[in-house]
Amino acid sequence: MTFPVTEHTVKTARHTTGYLACGAEDAPLLIFVHGWPELSLSWRHQLPAFAALGFRCIAPDMRGYGRSSTYTRHEDFAQELIVADMLELLAALGRDKAVWIGHDWGSPVVWNIASHHPEKTVGVASLCVPYLASGFTLDTVVPLVDRKVYPEAEYPVGQWDYQCFYEESFDKACKGFEGNIRNVVKALFRKGDPKAIGKPGRTASIRKTGGWFGGGACPDVPRDGDVITEADMEAYTAALTRNGFFGPDSWYMNHKANGTYSATSKNGGKLAMPVLFLHGAYDTTCETMHSRLADPMRRDCADLTEVVVNSGHWMAQEQPVAVNAALAKWLAAKLPDYWKI
Repeated sequence: MTFPVTEHTVKTARHTTGYLACGAEDAPLLIFVHGWPELSLSWRHQLPAFAALGFRCIAPDMRGYGRSSTYTRHEDFAQELIVADMLELLAALGRDKAVWIGHDWGSPVVWNIASHHPEKTVGVASLCVPYLASGFTLDTVVPLVDRKVYPEAEYPVGQWDYQCFYEESFDKACKGFEGNIRNVVKALFRKGDPKAIGKPGRTASIRKTGGWFGGGACPDVPRDGDVITEADMEAYTAALTRNGFFGPDSWYMNHKANGTYSATSKNGGKLAMPVLFLHGAYDTTCETMHSRLADPMRRDCADLTEVVVNSGHWMAQEQPVAVNAALAKWLAAKLPDYWKI
């Protein structure tokens, strides 16, 4: 059976969340959480597939994106507030728990829901960004940098240099993206390159080069049709043009607050529920195949399944069949009682 993907909105006194829905309303709930600089649209290959398998699938536009509220202060994009948005969404759906699935900045959100609200988490899955109990912060990730690829003298913070650029030159970072948003979308949403593995990634030299694009607007490159269609490109461009990059980029401006929030996790940050992690074999920023970035997750997750997907960072869009297969296999193996067909 095929289900349409429909648009909805949840409004509370504190926040508005626009979201996409697909599948029978009373079916077991999967909530898909996107990252930077994306949209609910990023899960377009997953929503109908899992609706057809018997799930109610929800994909929100996150705070600062699409049809959801955006704000004017950096601190309004801290993880604790974003988790509260998701709990309001869950309540508005009339549910008390879900399987949470995240990618990129959506991953810290679902990890934080699992660690702070295990009673609302049937299972948790993440694409590209592993669980870090102490928080997805520079203090956590820099010590895990692969120093064979990023010698400390040349790359003191490794591939996470771009996050320091936001902290030091926030307005310049936003202006660089806003100079030509369509070109940014085309430049970002590209498939992974196996030849890039083992070499320093672009994100390691952002401060040295004066910005993402050398300090100017993004140059024009061909759209990568293996990742996004013309219509996808226009949807991302329109949403980012309407809201700008202040909100999306502000997610990077809360390392201290996010670390403090992580310290208040239940069970000392240990996760007992089933966990799925999908490694991007060609993801040079969230590089988990050769570095120690995924090691803390292996220590802190009691029921962890790991799968390697031969993709770059935009995994759900580049390799949707592999992602869907891994998710479906994990749901069937680890959560058979939740999957009622």
